[in-house]
Amino acid sequence: MFVTSLAYNDFATLRSLDQLKPGKGLKKPIARTISMFSRTEAAHILVSVITISLAFSLPFFMSFPAILLTVGLGFVLHELGHKFAAMRMGCIAVYRAWMEGLVLALVFAFATGGRFIFAAPGAVYIYKQGGLSLREDGLISIAGPLVNVLLAFFFLWLFMGTKLMDLGVLGFRVNMFLAFFNMLPVPPLDGSKVIRWNKAAWGLVFFTALASSFVF
Repeated sequence: MFVTSLAYNDFATLRSLDQLKPGKGLKKPIARTISMFSRTEAAHILVSVITISLAFSLPFFMSFPAILLTVGLGFVLHELGHKFAAMRMGCIAVYRAWMEGLVLALVFAFATGGRFIFAAPGAVYIYKQGGLSLREDGLISIAGPLVNVLLAFFFLWLFMGTKLMDLGVLGFRVNMFLAFFNMLPVPPLDGSKVIRWNKAAWGLVFFTALASSFVF
């Protein structure tokens, strides 16, 4: 779950998989905006959601429906955060699953009995004519983890004091973990780009997610 900037020649390799349309106010043929979602992109998101949810539900798969709701929603909104932030800045943005990352997620989950998950199932690939500035790269990168932090508190608020409180706690913990993991300042994770752009913004999101892991 990270952002990858591509040169135009690299991004052109994705054009055979997605239908690109000229963007409003943008020049053709290089600067374009992608249609909201293609079938290929939707398929990559679906495969990633199912795989990462399986990894989080190991070793017994007993909590898979709850995990699919909490992790699946957290993952999808995380990627949409990256995608829409990039599109807002005039970029082409498309999600692609990282097959090696999906395999690693399952391998680590099996090997540790579900105690550690390698949560990097894919990336939003971005192209912008002239490249991204440091600020743009940082803002796009922080969008995903920030969505997870907000969603974590939303889960708590939604289910607080109800019979589904356990689901709220699960949604809180899972989304805070996703935010924490992705904000690690290690390439190619989001945190490595955010910390280069703004250390204060990185610290706010990273340490909020870290501290929240001790709440429940």
